[in-house]
Amino acid sequence: MKTIRLAGITSESVVDGTGIRYVVWAQGCRHRCVGCHSLNTWDFAGGQERNIVEIIADISKNKLLKGVTFSGGDPFEQPEKFVYIAREVKKLGLDIWCYTGYLYEEIKEGSSNSGRQKLLAEVDFLVDGPFLEQEKDPQLAFRGSRNQRIIDMEKTRKNNRIILWE
Repeated sequence: MKTIRLAGITSESVVDGTGIRYVVWAQGCRHRCVGCHSLNTWDFAGGQERNIVEIIADISKNKLLKGVTFSGGDPFEQPEKFVYIAREVKKLGLDIWCYTGYLYEEIKEGSSNSGRQKLLAEVDFLVDGPFLEQEKDPQLAFRGSRNQRIIDMEKTRKNNRIILWE
């Protein structure tokens, strides 16, 4: 559990969720969306192994951060490692945004992978669904195509139905 395979890290971003965010780019993606802007993240053997404790230490140094964003690739392909990071990040008082090509329903009800269920439980805002080039809209906030949803997970869990971020 000491390392995680990543495509990279962006120490400060304002386009991957609200506020200033630290972005952890997962390596490995099965979705292979046409028009994806992160083709380098697809190969599960690509990227590099990074020390998880060092990543968390780096996050803790920046007092301007509102939260951490998991992107990729697909973080739900390495759920246990992202769960660990998420839990440590929450101890710092930061929120978690997570991008995935999976639909919320696929993760919530269709997944036999308990790691995915655990990661979903740690996420505050989930941007779900594959990028669809025919639905691309550069005017959208924090997502690439109109089919993708930004789900407010706290409200969704509380109401037992999907509540979108506003």
